[in-house]
Amino acid sequence: MMNKPIKILFTISNFNTAGSGKVVYDLVNGLDKSKFDVHIACGDNKGAFFKEVEALGLPIHIFETKTHYRPYYSLMSRIRPISKFYKSHGFEIVHSWQWSNDWTEALAARLIGIKWLYTKKAMGFNKHWKIKSFLANFIVTINEEMSQYFPNKKAQQLIPIGIDTDYYSPTHFERKESKSFKIITVANLVPVKGIEVLLHAVHQLNDPEISLDILGNNANEYGEAMQSLTETLGIAHQVRFLGKQLDVRPYIAASDMYVIPTLNQGRKEGMPMALVEAMCMGIPLLGSDITGINFVLKDFQNLLFEAGNSNALADKITHLKSLSHNDRFQIGQDLRQYCIDHFSMEQFITQHEELYTKLVRS
Repeated sequence: MMNKPIKILFTISNFNTAGSGKVVYDLVNGLDKSKFDVHIACGDNKGAFFKEVEALGLPIHIFETKTHYRPYYSLMSRIRPISKFYKSHGFEIVHSWQWSNDWTEALAARLIGIKWLYTKKAMGFNKHWKIKSFLANFIVTINEEMSQYFPNKKAQQLIPIGIDTDYYSPTHFERKESKSFKIITVANLVPVKGIEVLLHAVHQLNDPEISLDILGNNANEYGEAMQSLTETLGIAHQVRFLGKQLDVRPYIAASDMYVIPTLNQGRKEGMPMALVEAMCMGIPLLGSDITGINFVLKDFQNLLFEAGNSNALADKITHLKSLSHNDRFQIGQDLRQYCIDHFSMEQFITQHEELYTKLVRS
């Protein structure tokens, strides 16, 4: 008699606002359906990407699996429907991809004996993260520094996020020769992303050959401030704000260099997938020396610069630009091969399959 597939629920706030949606999509799509009966629960069905998830044909429950902590005296009455939802569907594992420090969905699972784990996606820790981590049967981390948050938790494992190295490949695009030196960065524009550092570096270089494309949602106060800064610095003619793009690959493929200038403050980075995507596309890049970025680039120390230091970034850009086309091409090839060796989707899915099987059997 064949073993019954493990019934697993993936929870996420939505598929509209964060990069986690694509990671969950890749994971649930790649799991062996003969071994895993996969369900998804999310708070709403908004956004174009939700339709892509829906097209996978997996059961999707529009159901909120977390609730407010307060008032504490009525918490259990609000937890009960979540536990009932888990139990009525017979889930054996709940894997949370929620971005927040909410621990109510963990409590709902633990109350009825269902295995609950979460993936820690961003840096930051407080008392609610402690509760969430205590309640978790298992924690998946995505960079080496995250384990410092729960040093006494044996039930944890580093599983770097995987990427589809065939999809993110320069072979899909024909590179056109250009006289300009095109730099690109991809980020939803919020202050921690440090876009001003990159703008100041471009200004300091005073090089008319350099152009900069900024992809990501800029319809906010910070985005407007960055556009104003290009005017103040006199580099508006060199910078394009292209907004959010569903497919960043053609923009990366047409560029000479990628830069991720995140500041060393706030949430920082967990494992910045925009950086990994650029690596996979085989172009040279530079990143600020902070948690998450220095994990991805730990074997490429020469491609890191001091966070917030536009002078250091300008020097690094000058050096890479001065290299021959062949030398820059080789850097890009080395970065792509590193992705294939360390961040492949196959490794990512296999490690999760092994983890889920171990959790059910334990």
